[in-house]
Amino acid sequence: MGFSDLLQEAGGFGRFQWMHVTLISLPGLLLASQNLLNNFVSGVPTHHCSLPANYSLPDYQVTFGSCEIDEKQLVKAFIPLDPSGNRLDRCRRYVEPQWHLLVTNGSANVSHLKTEECLDGWTFDHSEFLATTISEVTCCELMFLLSIFIITVYPMSNQPESAILFRFGRRSVLIWSYLQLAILGCSAALSPTYSVYCIFRFLCGMAVSGIIINGVSLKVEWIPTKERTLVGTLTSFFFTFGQLILAGLAYWLRDWRKLQVVVCVPHFLFFAYSWWFAESARWLVLNRRSDKALKNLHRVARINGKPINQLTLEVLHSHMKKEIDSCQSTLTAYDLVKTRGMRRISICLMAVWFATSFAYYGLVMDLQKFGVSIYVMQIIFGAVDIPSKLLALAALTYLGRRYSQATCLFMSALVIFANIFIPPDMQVLRTVLACLGKGFTSSSFTVVYLYTGELYPTVIRQTGMGFVSTMARTGSMAAPAVLILDEVFPALPSIVYGGAAVLAGFFACFLPETLNVELPDTINDVEEKWSGRKSTPHHQEDVSLREGGVCEHGDQVSGVPLKELKDVEGTGLNAL
Repeated sequence: MGFSDLLQEAGGFGRFQWMHVTLISLPGLLLASQNLLNNFVSGVPTHHCSLPANYSLPDYQVTFGSCEIDEKQLVKAFIPLDPSGNRLDRCRRYVEPQWHLLVTNGSANVSHLKTEECLDGWTFDHSEFLATTISEVTCCELMFLLSIFIITVYPMSNQPESAILFRFGRRSVLIWSYLQLAILGCSAALSPTYSVYCIFRFLCGMAVSGIIINGVSLKVEWIPTKERTLVGTLTSFFFTFGQLILAGLAYWLRDWRKLQVVVCVPHFLFFAYSWWFAESARWLVLNRRSDKALKNLHRVARINGKPINQLTLEVLHSHMKKEIDSCQSTLTAYDLVKTRGMRRISICLMAVWFATSFAYYGLVMDLQKFGVSIYVMQIIFGAVDIPSKLLALAALTYLGRRYSQATCLFMSALVIFANIFIPPDMQVLRTVLACLGKGFTSSSFTVVYLYTGELYPTVIRQTGMGFVSTMARTGSMAAPAVLILDEVFPALPSIVYGGAAVLAGFFACFLPETLNVELPDTINDVEEKWSGRKSTPHHQEDVSLREGGVCEHGDQVSGVPLKELKDVEGTGLNAL
C-alpha cells in the first residue's frame, strides 16, 4: 500500500486532475516563445552600408532615368558584392562611386577598387523585420553580440533555481517563476542596450527553467500511474501550438520590443491563478508537513466528488512509512550519483538530455539559413511536431519509454547524416529532411520529460530534473558554436550533431523501463527496482481505510478497505 492507493481512493484522474494539468500546461503556449524568441528578436535583417551624406539615390535615379536604372541597381555603384558574389557586402562600401559598374558589360574586376568601413551607419531592409536588437547596434558588434546572446541567455541559467527546488517545494517556486518571468520579461523590452537585454533574458531563462521543472513535477505527482503516458504526451502539445502562435505574433508585430512584451504579459495571469494549485502531497509528507498533505488530499477528493472522511494522519503515515523512514537526511546533487542505480540513471539521462537539446537547437535556432521566409519556417517547424508527438504517444504506449527514447535519437541521427549527402542546390529536399530531424528531436524531448519524472524518486525529483536540465542548457549553448565548423568542413556540423544523437541513443538503451511502473518515492525504491539489490523487508502496522477506522494487522473491523490498484490497463492510447 502506498501513495498511489490514496490517490486512487481520492478519485484517480478526476475533475481536479483535469483542471490542475490544464492550468499548469497552459503557460506552455508562451514558453515555446521564450525558447525560440531569439529567431525574431535578434534576427539579422538584410543590410548594407549607408551611402555618404552628400549622395542621394533619388537624384541619380533622375540622371539615369532614361536608362531605367532603379534604386536597387544604383546601390551597386556604392556597395561592393560580398565574397560569395550573391549579395551586397554588409560592412564595406566604395570610397568613390563606381558608375561604370552600372553599364552593361562593365568591368567585372573590382578587386583593385578602394573600399572603406560603413562610416555613415547602415541601411536595413524592413520587409522582414521592422526592428530587431541587431538593427540597433553597430555592424562591428553585430555577429559578436549575437553569439554572446546565444551563449549566455539560457545555458546554465537553471542552476540557482534547482538548488532550492526541494527546500521550498514545487508550488512556491512555480508561483515565483511566473512572476519573475512576467516582470523581467517586460523589463527586457525597455532595455537601453544590448548588454542589459542579455542580462534580463538570462534571468528570464532561470524563470523558464523553474516553470518547466516544477510544472512537470507537480503534474506527475498528482497523476495516477496509468494516465501518465497519455497526459504527459498530450500536454506537450501546448508547446507545439505555442510555436505556431509565436510565428503569428512575430509576423503581426515585427518589432522586437512589442513582441517581447506580448509574450511576457500573460504570465501575470498565470501568476494570479497559480495560487489555486495544490502542493504535492508526496513532497509535503516527506518534508514533515503531513497536516497540509492531508488537507490537500481531502480537497482533491472533494473536487473529484469522492470525499474520504476516513483518511487520517495515521492512515497517511502508514501508507508512506517506508518513504518517511528513508527521508531522514537532507539530499544533495551528490545523491544523484552516489548509489549504483541512481548513478546509472543520472549518467544516461545526462547524455540523452544533452544530445536532444544539442540537435534540437542546432536545427531551430537559425531559421534564416533555409532561404525561406522565417515566419513560414517557424510554422513548418511547429506543425511537424503534431505528427511527431502523436507518434511518440503511440511508441510510449506500445514500445515503452526506453525503446521510444533510443529510437527517436537514432532516427534523428539518421536524418541528420542523410542531409550531408544532399547537394546544396536541392534546398527543398534539405529543408524536408531538416523538418524530419526536428520532428524526431521534438519526440525525443517529449519522451525524456516524461521519462525523467518517472525515473527519479520524489525525494530528489526536482534536483534531478534541474541537474539533467542543466545538461540540456549546455547542449543548447554548444549547438550554435558548432555551426562555426562549417568553415572548416561543410559537413562537420551535421557529423557532430548526428554523432551526439547516436551516442545518446546507446546510453538510452541502458535506462530501466518505467512503463506501467509506480513512481519511486525514495532512493531505496530506485535501488530495489532497478539496480538488482533487495532491501530488508520492514515489519510495520498495516493500517487501512475502513468505515470503522484504523486497524492493526490481523484485526477484523467492519467497513470497506482502501481499494488496491488494479492491474494497469487502459494506458496511453487505450485510455482514449
